[in-house]
Amino acid sequence: MADIPLQSPSLITCAETGKACQLQQEMALLRDQVRDLAEKVHTDLLTGLHNYRYFQEVLPLEMERTLRTGQPLSIILLDVDHFKAFNDRWGHEAGNQALQRVGGLINESLRKLDIASRYGGEEFVIILPDTPLKQAIKVAERLRAMIEENPLTLDDTSVTLTVSLGVDEYSFHRGETSVSLLARTDQWLYQAKQAGRNRVEHPPVSCGENFVSSEEKAALFNVFYNSPED
Repeated sequence: MADIPLQSPSLITCAETGKACQLQQEMALLRDQVRDLAEKVHTDLLTGLHNYRYFQEVLPLEMERTLRTGQPLSIILLDVDHFKAFNDRWGHEAGNQALQRVGGLINESLRKLDIASRYGGEEFVIILPDTPLKQAIKVAERLRAMIEENPLTLDDTSVTLTVSLGVDEYSFHRGETSVSLLARTDQWLYQAKQAGRNRVEHPPVSCGENFVSSEEKAALFNVFYNSPED
């Protein structure tokens, strides 16, 4: 039996002659539509960041990658301060502009490997792969300052936005889940609000330079490390 060609004769003829091929055009259009739909499913249309659905899917994957590599993983939860009062004063359209401004600044401040999503309402969440807690705190502080230093102009009035942020690091050696990681980070966000807002709260930063201790490496990779003899 003769081999079945990878392309139909009509497509080969179309490509060889250079004439417009309706079938090819329709297939290309369909591929574009499928790609656009896939992007919209995972995109928050207001801010252009990823949406909560995408965040739910990707966080466990990043945690699994951390388990395999032993590299650090941190997350940031961010909440726009006094957002209800802002909406009451300036209206919901201005509130949308505020969320777009915050989303844009988040997007500008991050690396390509970082993953920023709108968590819901005026809350955002950022996944920072390969980032220890100390560095994640610096990212959060820089972002907090950027937002405060880039006010909105509403009715010829400059309106300053501020945010509260909670930061924490994935503790894989505790057998932690995405739910417990988010709950712990949310507690730091709550403390930032309780402490006066427009601030970053986080657990104490370890003085050690290494992200993974010998004991943690042994548990993670099933490797036993012997202490050096005196």
